[in-house]
Amino acid sequence: MNDVKVLVLTGYGLNCDHETAYAFELAGAVATRVHINSLIDGSQTLSDYHILVFGGGFSWGDDHGAGVVQAVRLKTHIGSTLKDFINKGNLILGICNGFQTLVNMGLLPGFDGDYQTRRVALTYNDCGNFRDDWVTLKVNSKCPCVFTKGMDILEYPIRHGEGKFYAEPKEIETLVSNNQVAIRYAMADGTRAMGKFPENPNGSVDDIAGICDSTGRVFGLMPHPEAFNHPTNHPTWTRTCDQARRMGEDATTRAQDTLGIRLFRNGVDYIRNRGL
Repeated sequence: MNDVKVLVLTGYGLNCDHETAYAFELAGAVATRVHINSLIDGSQTLSDYHILVFGGGFSWGDDHGAGVVQAVRLKTHIGSTLKDFINKGNLILGICNGFQTLVNMGLLPGFDGDYQTRRVALTYNDCGNFRDDWVTLKVNSKCPCVFTKGMDILEYPIRHGEGKFYAEPKEIETLVSNNQVAIRYAMADGTRAMGKFPENPNGSVDDIAGICDSTGRVFGLMPHPEAFNHPTNHPTWTRTCDQARRMGEDATTRAQDTLGIRLFRNGVDYIRNRGL
């Protein structure tokens, strides 16, 4: 069986590349951490990979705004290459700072195949603070997003200061009508957060936590699925373990069964099933 190859960007200020590569390895892929400069100078080429990941962190210290410098560098130097990568049927995933980069570049939302125009923004949290917490997310089952296929209610950690999703009403309407809103912040039972804090941790319009392009192959989200790569990552792990013990059950589950790894495996399986 041929390997599904994942390129995880690393570089100035990015700090989630090891976690992300590890999560993709658990999901069955071969993940390689590649410095952004290696793509720009041509020593590494996207044509060698099936999935490109813009990971979390604070690229270039979020100077001039979260993800702005990274977006400008990549769009200037390899913008056409990224579009070709998408058109060949490959996948792009942006997590937190990576999501911010994707919207700054115009790769999301990608209305009508336009991967150049910036139409939405991720800006400062309404609470005025950096948020480090876990959130509940509701998946839009009608969304074509490859990564969230077959998933329903998710729990992932967040860690951001500029995570508020914002767009003009007409852009929000288009996102909703096209079913490009992949996940929304939700209450514990999966019902919409309706802007309530802290369930909606940043004031995102329409509770939007992640969107995809119309193909479902370019996906960005603010929460960190790579940080839920093992059951013990979850804050209720000790309680769950004790409850299972009291019921005479084995609380130990495989790392591949976490909601974080399932998201990555969806992407890996998509590439494998389409034929490498």
